[in-house]
Amino acid sequence: MKTPLVFNIALVLALILQVLAIIYALRLVKRTKYNAIWILCVIGFVLVAFERYFELMILRGEKSNFYVATALGIGVSVCISVAVLFAHRLVSYLERLNRQRALFNRRIMTAVLRAEERSRLDFSKELHDGLGPLLSSAKMSLSALSREGLSEQQRDIVNNTTYVLEEALRSVREISNNLSPQVLMDFGLSQAVHNFTTRCAALHGVAIRFNTNLRSERFNNDVEVIIYRVICELINNSLKHSGCTTIKLELNYDNGNILLNYADNGRGFDPQAMLECGMGLSNMDSRISSLGGTFAIDSSKGNGMKAKVCVTVNRTSDGKDSSRG
Repeated sequence: MKTPLVFNIALVLALILQVLAIIYALRLVKRTKYNAIWILCVIGFVLVAFERYFELMILRGEKSNFYVATALGIGVSVCISVAVLFAHRLVSYLERLNRQRALFNRRIMTAVLRAEERSRLDFSKELHDGLGPLLSSAKMSLSALSREGLSEQQRDIVNNTTYVLEEALRSVREISNNLSPQVLMDFGLSQAVHNFTTRCAALHGVAIRFNTNLRSERFNNDVEVIIYRVICELINNSLKHSGCTTIKLELNYDNGNILLNYADNGRGFDPQAMLECGMGLSNMDSRISSLGGTFAIDSSKGNGMKAKVCVTVNRTSDGKDSSRG
């Protein structure tokens, strides 16, 4: 029976493509650092090429050796099977490498955040212990001046200067507190957030409803500082950008998890666009990720914004909690 020409052409093309694949694969062996998977693939390509060659010979009427053909088929099967086993090891290695990379990135982020907080604390102390006393001394010296014998214009100058010094002192205390809130260090997360929300509500005329089941619980310093910073950032974003009139904030501790639920009734936004262009959302996400937690934003135009944070913490020997991971 005469073999159709199309089969001959197809086998020749397949053989040519197989040879080209072998040449290209051999060039990649060095680039893959002689990886066993790729070497087995090259061997498999070579054996398949020989199979195509023997099939072509058979179509041309030449006798074939059954044992050689069988051996080629077995060789191809073995190469593919072993390559799959090595591929499984490679996938496991890549997964382990990704976990190590994620852990490394978290450690870097934690180190950066700790350095940032140390800088904030140092600057806050310099303001509070350095500039603050100098301004207080200047105010006391000015107050000690006798008002008698001064003209009305001179008294106005002294009074205005005293007022400016009082405002400067107030600003120094506020900046120092924002940089490193002492109430957070002394009394914990619940009291610090309560003080911040009360102050923001009074300054901006926005109703801020804060509910929490936290009382005297204390957590690892990194956890408390990061959660506090995220809450402050969320509230500041709402006050600056959303035009909201009400903010709802829930902060709870449940079964080893710190849970934060936040919502405002502002104009809303596209979360993905904001993550890419600003508003500090990516920074908040990075901060929470450094604790091994989750940060989720849900918002759309005209429907306000909701945020959820979950950080898992473990009890330590000193009675505080630390973030897991």
